[in-house]
Amino acid sequence: MAALATRIAEQGESSPAQYPTAARAHNPWAIALTVTIATFMELLDTSISNVSLPHIAGGLGTSYDEATWVLTSYLVANAVILPMSAWLSRVFGRKRYYMMCVALFTATSLLCGLAPSLGMLVFFRVLQGIGGGGLAPVEQAILVDTFPAAQRAGAFALYSMAIVTAPAIGPPLGGWITDSFSWRWVFFINVPIGLLSLMLSSRLVHDPAEFTQERIKARRGGRLRIDYIGIVLIAIGFALAVKG
Repeated sequence: MAALATRIAEQGESSPAQYPTAARAHNPWAIALTVTIATFMELLDTSISNVSLPHIAGGLGTSYDEATWVLTSYLVANAVILPMSAWLSRVFGRKRYYMMCVALFTATSLLCGLAPSLGMLVFFRVLQGIGGGGLAPVEQAILVDTFPAAQRAGAFALYSMAIVTAPAIGPPLGGWITDSFSWRWVFFINVPIGLLSLMLSSRLVHDPAEFTQERIKARRGGRLRIDYIGIVLIAIGFALAVKG
């Protein structure tokens, strides 16, 4: 372990000695609840704005058909980043990448609520989709590393509850928020949830030592290079699919 800490320090990484011990020091169910909060927030956003589209179109002076890009842009960005999440978590570190995704999702949720035009709203929704798309794969990897095999079924059952309930309650919740306040609050609602998730993640979530070792080996072996062509082709492919 000391040798591992020395090697990682030489690579400019934060000390990994804390990873296995910190992971065992916290209640694993607290970690499961932490990642479930972010999952609920991200999946809620896939449906909560559906019923607000007429209000968004009216508030920004656009047609309903143009306003549907608020939904499409988010889903496309989400789908583009999803297959790259494993690679990105190795480039930045799992915990760091996870917190970057939560922070990006939270910040762009605030910007979506403040957007002065449809073009700006769609742009912020793309960024929001990029942040949200990286959450699910990393969260599932965190659960696998946190729980022993005998308890993983229960952990994923808790995680699945968020997957099932968030899209279901999104439309009625979005309708109530829009009627009671404004369509902008369907985005503002993510801000306190995201801040809570960031605070809990910084305290509870840690990269396992084995994952850190694999990152170092992959970096030294040159296996963490950016596949620019692959990223561009994925984005073009999804854009053409939506256009078609």
